[in-house]
Amino acid sequence: MLTKDIAICIRAVDFSETSQIVTFFTRASGKVSVIAKGSKRPKSTFDGPIEVLSFGKIVFSNSTKEKLATLTEFQQQPGFTNLPRDLFTLNCGLFAAELVNHLTNDYDPHPELFDSFLQFLQSIHEARGIPASAGTGLPLRRQGDEGRKALSLLILFQLTLLREIGLMPILNACANCKTRYEIRGTRDPRFRGDRLAPAEAGGRETKDEANWSEVYFGSSANGLICKDCEPSFPDKIRLTKNAAACLANLRQIAESQEKTLNEIERLLVSHFTELLGHRPRMAKHILKS
Repeated sequence: MLTKDIAICIRAVDFSETSQIVTFFTRASGKVSVIAKGSKRPKSTFDGPIEVLSFGKIVFSNSTKEKLATLTEFQQQPGFTNLPRDLFTLNCGLFAAELVNHLTNDYDPHPELFDSFLQFLQSIHEARGIPASAGTGLPLRRQGDEGRKALSLLILFQLTLLREIGLMPILNACANCKTRYEIRGTRDPRFRGDRLAPAEAGGRETKDEANWSEVYFGSSANGLICKDCEPSFPDKIRLTKNAAACLANLRQIAESQEKTLNEIERLLVSHFTELLGHRPRMAKHILKS
């Protein structure tokens, strides 16, 4: 029996001199691993070796416990062919693919996650535009607003992934005592970047606000932790108020400064490391030292 679907390649490894084992994330079937026979031949029916992040319509045979499914058709569609010209944007896409591969199960469909993944790849493709570095043809690090935008899109996709697989952290309250996250200062349009507006002159700090004078995140708690609860969580990571405010209100992420985005991404990498039991391979290419 043959199955038709639309898919994004999230992993590809050599099987032989002429064939590959390819893992696709599909819209209707979920994660599917197939053998692409002859894909590395010059006159392959798949238009050459299948690369990670390639996208299109596939036809494959159903797998059994004894053997992989066989890929019979892959009609690649244009969309992300220029990502390799931008190394940081490419790495963002590869990191997202790695996380999807590790955090989803075979034949477990997540159509909304597929749509979000496809939209993420399209968005970072549109956000590219960093000039190539001399000699290599690739920029070695992200530059300017293009890199900041790509990082913000990656963070939002990572949180979408956690939500879609049922592991979304609690970001609007203490994950332990359920005290709602509340800080009197909010982003002030009079200031550039992520500075918080000062509390009104003469205003008193509420009890809830006092609990949040220090903000932490704990993977074991799966969310934010207030000052009163943090002693119970040795794995906690302290957050700046800017990072905590962005996590509590995700609409702020798109306009946040790169320093705040780097802090949030380090936090998410630490969280994914705890979830997976190992550090994601692509993380070193995303985090800024």
